[in-house]
Amino acid sequence: METKSNNPLLALSEIPTGYLNIMGYVDKSEVNGPGCRAVVWVQGCLRECPGCFNPDSWSFEANKLVSVDSLAADIIKNTENTGVTFSGGEPFWQASALASLARKVKAAGLNVMAFSGFTLPQLQSDSAPPGSQELLAELDILVDGPFVESQAIHSPTSPVSSKNQQVRVFNPALADQINWASDQIEVHILKDGDRIVTGYRGWLELT
Repeated sequence: METKSNNPLLALSEIPTGYLNIMGYVDKSEVNGPGCRAVVWVQGCLRECPGCFNPDSWSFEANKLVSVDSLAADIIKNTENTGVTFSGGEPFWQASALASLARKVKAAGLNVMAFSGFTLPQLQSDSAPPGSQELLAELDILVDGPFVESQAIHSPTSPVSSKNQQVRVFNPALADQINWASDQIEVHILKDGDRIVTGYRGWLELT
């Protein structure tokens, strides 16, 4: 019998309209896309890739439900941000809500990118998660393809974490800004004491 933890459609049907189920959020990062940007990690992924730095994001069970409106307001109020990145988990399992969020922040002048374990052809196919085309239409940059541990890239100049992944630039204005480094890490201490470690080496234990 399938449970919500491994049935995304069942779990997603319980998220209220206008809300996202997220694993975490930071309002300032420099290793998740060009420039200074907010990052939203959504909850839920079926891949369970070996070496994944966010195994806590795999379950589709409700973690933290936040409204699209409140999240957009938080992103926009940080005037240092030039954009927002959707990561996870798998963003495209919550594509419609993220597309709504993308439209709100783009109206404020920010760019939008996403990391996905799906490839672009998969996202363009009829078997893609619901709302995938809607979210694709809002993206300025997409990094697509699953993390493959045997093809990992450990380089301070690489914007992707494994050789199979590609950077898809949909907005030509950002073509010369593919200069973030996936092999760096950031540690964010949240107000409630929780810690988010991001960047390729985010899966490492910190003491």
